[in-house]
Amino acid sequence: MKEHLSNRINNLPTSATLAMAAKARELREQGKDIIGLSLGEPDFNTPDFVKDAAIQAINENYNSYTPVDGYTELKDAVIEKFKRDNNLTYNRDQIVVSTGAKQSIANVAMVLLNEGDECILPAPYWVSYAAIVQLAEGVPVEIRAGVEQNFKITPQQLKDAITPKTKMVLFSSPNNPSGAVYSKEELEGLAGVLKDYPNIIVVSDEIYEHINYTGTYTSMAEIDGMYERTVVVNGVSKAFAMTGWRIGYIGAPSWIARACNKMQGQITSGANCIAQRAVITALKAPVSKIQYMIDAFSKRRDLVLSLLSEIEGFVTDTPDGAFYVFPDVSSFFGKTIKGHVIKDATDFSLMILEEANVATVSGDAFGAPNCIRISYAASEDQIKEALQRIKTVLS
Repeated sequence: MKEHLSNRINNLPTSATLAMAAKARELREQGKDIIGLSLGEPDFNTPDFVKDAAIQAINENYNSYTPVDGYTELKDAVIEKFKRDNNLTYNRDQIVVSTGAKQSIANVAMVLLNEGDECILPAPYWVSYAAIVQLAEGVPVEIRAGVEQNFKITPQQLKDAITPKTKMVLFSSPNNPSGAVYSKEELEGLAGVLKDYPNIIVVSDEIYEHINYTGTYTSMAEIDGMYERTVVVNGVSKAFAMTGWRIGYIGAPSWIARACNKMQGQITSGANCIAQRAVITALKAPVSKIQYMIDAFSKRRDLVLSLLSEIEGFVTDTPDGAFYVFPDVSSFFGKTIKGHVIKDATDFSLMILEEANVATVSGDAFGAPNCIRISYAASEDQIKEALQRIKTVLS
């Protein structure tokens, strides 16, 4: 019974992306032809050279508990990756390997936030950020940036949001759900504000780093004065199509990494042994080995934007990374479509699901209640069919 459950779990929201996926599955079981554009999961298979490394690890009898913070060989591969791709130098005691980047973020929140501490979340933000902060007894503080700002906050917005209780800033670039990528100059602007607040830790979620169409990438930890106070979160789920392998990692100041190791030791201990061995191979590979996926996503992005431009009422920008488009759909609010009264983005997303048989996600859960997230981690044929269905319903 609910009254026997903790306040912690009763107050915790359900993941909006997983809830929409469950709703889509339910409709499929009823015989509906649902096209899923809701989940943030590449539709590619894990590359063969990574799978071969896992098979080799099985044959070499890797089957025992792993070190809490990861195999030494994997930590060394993470260190090499940070140096190669980000010009960041870490030692082994600054690396912690976890069961996915989500656990990495949760570890950091748990070891840094006390009750009442504020964590600034530039919105839109990934659905689990606010819930993770709340689980750590912190207070999420949203800074909203709409499509007119390309979903990126300004230094002045950041400055205005900081209070004596601010302990942490948590953001992603490339961003989920908007695909926005902060440039070096934009990160320098934010760092210029943070230099006056040396006790604030920045958590930079860079899981979509390689799915980036700008040709350049800058980590917040690369900005002058930020390395000592930035936790870089990354992993292999998105770029290597390894969502189910569940491996993420952090590069952090050693005092934070030690605390995360301590926390993880009491929650899950070390991550899966076979997956860790496979990730060693993945991280050592040049980015060119996965370029075919990045090129496909770029082509699909252009396709989605082109098709959305043909539907009156969608307001979009051009995302520079990830595999999402995040259109503003507020022009539909207050209207009745196919008998559905559209009060907000959640109503709009549910109407699209029920009338067009296309699953998207309401932006409300991302701190952007005027938008919906459309994932283009799907085939071109599915994308064309899905957007044609939406166009037909709305016309």
